Amino acid sequence: MQALSHEDRCELARRIVALLDDWGARAADQVRLLGLPPDTRPRAMKRYREATPLPADARIMERVEHLAGIADALRTANPRNAKAGAFWMNRANHRFDNRTPLATMIEDGLDGVIAVRAHLDCAFDWDLSGSQC
Repeated sequence: MQALSHEDRCELARRIVALLDDWGARAADQVRLLGLPPDTRPRAMKRYREATPLPADARIMERVEHLAGIADALRTANPRNAKAGAFWMNRANHRFDNRTPLATMIEDGLDGVIAVRAHLDCAFDWDLSGSQC
């Protein structure tokens, strides 16, 4: 991800937290999904909804990039229904041992986030597999 201005980083934080809110993730789960330090209190998520950028940590930005990729894939799959993505994220799926995609990401960390993205985004999955033409 390219270097962002402070204002852009604040906007990114607002959008990502709003996305997680839309998916129904509780504040404590948002801390886990974003890979914030374990001592981050759930109430700290309020700051990111307002005017505080997420920490400029490569691991956090990697998760943000994957979460944005998941959101894009959900929008592409359901272009006429903005709520369908949230519904899908909270519905048990056999590919994730009958857990919801959201629970998979929370429980399995970055591996779960990547698994959900690979399931939704065939181009990402293709790259991940190392396939070549």
